[in-house]
Amino acid sequence: MENDGKRRLVFVTVGTTSFDALVKAVVSQNVKDELHKRGYTHLLIQMGRGTYSPTKCDGEDGSLSVDYFTFSSSIADYIRSASLVISHAGSGSIFETLKLGKPLIVVVNEDLMDNHQCELAEELEERKHLYCARPLTLHQTLMKMELESLVRYTPGDGTPVAKIIDRFLGFPDD
Repeated sequence: MENDGKRRLVFVTVGTTSFDALVKAVVSQNVKDELHKRGYTHLLIQMGRGTYSPTKCDGEDGSLSVDYFTFSSSIADYIRSASLVISHAGSGSIFETLKLGKPLIVVVNEDLMDNHQCELAEELEERKHLYCARPLTLHQTLMKMELESLVRYTPGDGTPVAKIIDRFLGFPDD
């Protein structure tokens, strides 16, 4: 897809945690090349408490522009202006993005012990609301991604999601 001169932002968020593996994955050359090939022009990374700082790039040479920051009081505006969101598996970030109707790839942090977030992300992927990846599979996920196949999430009956969360917390099904 050729870029028509229009800004197309990929917003990446790790929330308040440290998730250097996601930041490193998203700025890897093959991921940046795939994003650029798909017509994205800007990559903005909210890197939280991470210690890895990617190389900033202004994109003047026709490549993907890359910028980052640590925290923001609200990421809603960044999500709103994004053409694609790549997020850690925190339920707040997931549901905020889905409510705003933005295409979403959730990247699961495999370093977290007892990772219930993974099960939530996989359940939402099964329902075709988002794509789920690991840092090492992000490139493959981007290559196979068909955003038009995603089903818009409509907040409403929270029962199915509540049951998933209850199951993770060890509460029996009703």
